[in-house]
Amino acid sequence: MPPTKVPRFLQTGVADPVADQAAARAALLAEAPSIAPKFFYDKLGSQLFEAITELPEYYPTRTEAAIFAGHATAMAGAAGSGMALIDLGAGNCAKAASLFPLLEPKRYVAVDISVEFLRESLRRVQREHPQVEIVGLGQDFSAALEIPAEFVADARPVFFYPGSSIGNFTPTEALAFLRRIRTRAEGGGLLIGVDMVKPRDVLETAYDDALGVTAAFNLNALRHLNAVIGSDFEPRQWRHVAFFDEARSRIEMHLEARERLAVTWPGGERRFVAGERIHTENSCKYTLGQFADLLQDAGFSAPRHWSDAAGWFAVFWAAA
Repeated sequence: MPPTKVPRFLQTGVADPVADQAAARAALLAEAPSIAPKFFYDKLGSQLFEAITELPEYYPTRTEAAIFAGHATAMAGAAGSGMALIDLGAGNCAKAASLFPLLEPKRYVAVDISVEFLRESLRRVQREHPQVEIVGLGQDFSAALEIPAEFVADARPVFFYPGSSIGNFTPTEALAFLRRIRTRAEGGGLLIGVDMVKPRDVLETAYDDALGVTAAFNLNALRHLNAVIGSDFEPRQWRHVAFFDEARSRIEMHLEARERLAVTWPGGERRFVAGERIHTENSCKYTLGQFADLLQDAGFSAPRHWSDAAGWFAVFWAAA
């Protein structure tokens, strides 16, 4: 029996912990306090997000999966052969791996900020797909998207960004991010999942489920932040808030103080009154036309899409 292949792994752009701590503290002290969404994704946070994707209220994962199941052959035809499939925010790698039989990537490059979670996922993917060259890249790609040339080498770069994560950026930020992808995707393209505008009740229950898993995911950012900056957030003093801002076409997630309290960390503190909120995440929703225009503004050409019957979600392909 041949030896078991081991995925390659590289961590790039290692964060400067002092700078990260300073930025996190500054965000808490701002007039409108916030916590960067990257603080969701320690190991527990990544596991909680995987649980969210299984919830009945959270339609994006199952709707996108149905689109892939129904149209993957057409997507593979659009993307072409001989690709390096670059999976941004790979998580458990399940979405990309389910497409391997049709996309037949020459190389799979999984990129995620949650390094240990990604390592575990890649070991499983390599066992299940020994024919594919597997590479892991530990990176905060929202801050700096750097794909080593050796990871693409003799393959066409096809970026894969499923799950509507593009909605976590404001439209201006999304345009800048898509332009960064475009400069690195020459000769290939982008396959991306996008959440569509839909009724408020559907959107808000998707981000505030009955079991409270999304609330736990949001509150876990406080626990993670405690570990990073030495703060003393007590999650039980906060509650999860999620609502749809129609004017900005986005879900907003916040943490709201249940009572008057103070949070301290080495060298500083922030006092909160009851009802004061910390902004943790946006999730922008698009129409088909809006997102096609965004892709073209970013320099991609001939965008096409596949959607579910209700028009709740879409997967776009755009050539670079």
